[in-house]
Amino acid sequence: MSELSNFIRTRKKANLTVVVVNIVIFIALSFMGDTENADFMYRHGACYLPAVENGEYYRLIVSMFLHFGFYHIVYNMLSLIFLGDILEIHVGAVRYLIIYLLGGIAGNILSLEVSRQTGSYAVSAGASGAIFAVIGALFYIALRNRGQFGDRNMKKLILVVVLMVMQGMVDKGVDGYAHIGGLIGGFILAVLLYHKKRSVNNYERL
Repeated sequence: MSELSNFIRTRKKANLTVVVVNIVIFIALSFMGDTENADFMYRHGACYLPAVENGEYYRLIVSMFLHFGFYHIVYNMLSLIFLGDILEIHVGAVRYLIIYLLGGIAGNILSLEVSRQTGSYAVSAGASGAIFAVIGALFYIALRNRGQFGDRNMKKLILVVVLMVMQGMVDKGVDGYAHIGGLIGGFILAVLLYHKKRSVNNYERL
C-alpha cells in the first residue's frame, strides 16, 4: 500500500487528474450500463458523425473520457500515466492540458472526416487520440533536444509510435485515424507551445 501511495504522490498533478477523471467516469458508467454497448456509449457522449454534424460538438471532448470496456481503459491509462508525466515535466501543467485536449479533438476530427469520406459511420470513444497527441508532442521535444528527453531517447519513442499506429491499423475496432490525427495535432501544438530551456552554460554579455 505504501508503494502505491508513493507512486501516486510522485505523479505529475495535471496528468494524474486526467487519469483519475477517466477512471471515475468509467466506473460510474459501468454501474449504469454496458460500456461495451455502442448505443449506451452513444447516449453518454461518444462520437458519431451524424450527431456531430447535427451540432452536438460536445462529443468531440466528452468522447475522449469514455472507454469501451475494462481492457480499453486499462491499456490507455497505463500508457498515459507514464507518457503524460514526461510531457508535463517538459511543458508544464497548462500546456500539457492544452496539448492533450486540443490534440485529442484533432484526432476525433480526422476520424470523423474519414468517416464522412468513406461513408462508414461508427460510434467511437477513448483517450487514445489524446494519448497520441502526447506522443506527437514528445516526438517534437525529442527532435528539439537532439533525440533525447530525460532518460529516454527518440529511438524508443519512435518504436512506441510505430507499434501503436500498427495496432490501430490492424486491430478490429481501433480507430487508427484518431491516432494519426492526435499524433499530428500534438506535434503541431508542441511546435507552438514548447520552449527549449536554455543551458546554464549559455549567457549574454551586458
